[in-house]
Amino acid sequence: MLFENSHSLSDSLVIIPTYNEKENIANIIKAVFSLDFPFHVLIVDDGSPDGTAKIVKEMQLQYPNSLYLIERQGKLGLGTAYIRGFRFGIEKKYDFICEMDADFSHPPKKLIELRAACIDQNKDVAIGSRYVKGGKCVNWPWDRLILSYGASWYVKLITWMMVNDPTAGFVCYRRKVLETLDLDKIHFIGYAFQIEMKYSASTLGFKIVEVPITFTDRIEGVSKMSGGIIKEAVFGVIKMRWFSFFNSYKKKEQPKVVAHPVRTSKTV
Repeated sequence: MLFENSHSLSDSLVIIPTYNEKENIANIIKAVFSLDFPFHVLIVDDGSPDGTAKIVKEMQLQYPNSLYLIERQGKLGLGTAYIRGFRFGIEKKYDFICEMDADFSHPPKKLIELRAACIDQNKDVAIGSRYVKGGKCVNWPWDRLILSYGASWYVKLITWMMVNDPTAGFVCYRRKVLETLDLDKIHFIGYAFQIEMKYSASTLGFKIVEVPITFTDRIEGVSKMSGGIIKEAVFGVIKMRWFSFFNSYKKKEQPKVVAHPVRTSKTV
């Protein structure tokens, strides 16, 4: 892919969904663009009343053709924000499409390692994992840590998916994964979305690798975790597993249109 600005050459897009992230948004964008690899950035903002989108628009003057913004009306959910971003990445033909939070809980410098894991280890999905050797959580209260770690074991028990951090939101996908998945069949919009994306990729035979990261709880802004999100994750995993017994997440191939020769009559 060739673009016209200083970040002109990039095959990789980082999607960052936002809702009221004015304290973090400028710094996270600068952090990604300061990396040694020229990632492009797409912000999907759900109508933040705090002016998050306005800050992004101002920064687009500094990063033309490498910083993108999609504004949506209302708080429509994490999952639908990422799906919207995936469709953008597919349309623009990025080879690697990444997910990342805006609050610095995911270390931006690890984006390079996630992308490299897909290339060097010939994997289709690379997960920034808290629960593999070398990974850890910082500044999390004990109850939140127990909830997250317990959820990971619960998901493995129900799905038989051998991913240690299935709720992780720091992920790099090859484009072919997202092109193969029928994104309309991804049902969940909260944190269960992260589980379903990994599970759907796994059921279709894509190769997954986990890269250790240090996950740091947000310093600025307000957490989006809620009781409804937890409930969706608990009951959603069972529903997701049941769905997979009778349905495939694979996108159906569109029937090819066969052009028939036009018959013409000859006048004698």
